[in-house]
Amino acid sequence: MFMNMNGDTRLEFNGADARQLLEAEARFKELIDAGFTAAARESVRETELTRMFDPTADQILFFPRLVGGGSERCPAPTDFGN
Repeated sequence: MFMNMNGDTRLEFNGADARQLLEAEARFKELIDAGFTAAARESVRETELTRMFDPTADQILFFPRLVGGGSERCPAPTDFGN
């Protein structure tokens, strides 16, 4: 699941399907390279930051860059309405 302007987007995959697994790992790398922060969630109270794809995690949450910098997909703000 990753947060975006529409709320969130979910990608579900079957870990036993090699093609789906490769696609999920590629998407993970794409989001990390775009500046998202990843957190693997094992339970409501157990979440850990990660930079490696873990197909066994219950969920991996992606959060967009919150401050500073920017990327082609997530540009830094340049006008705060002043």
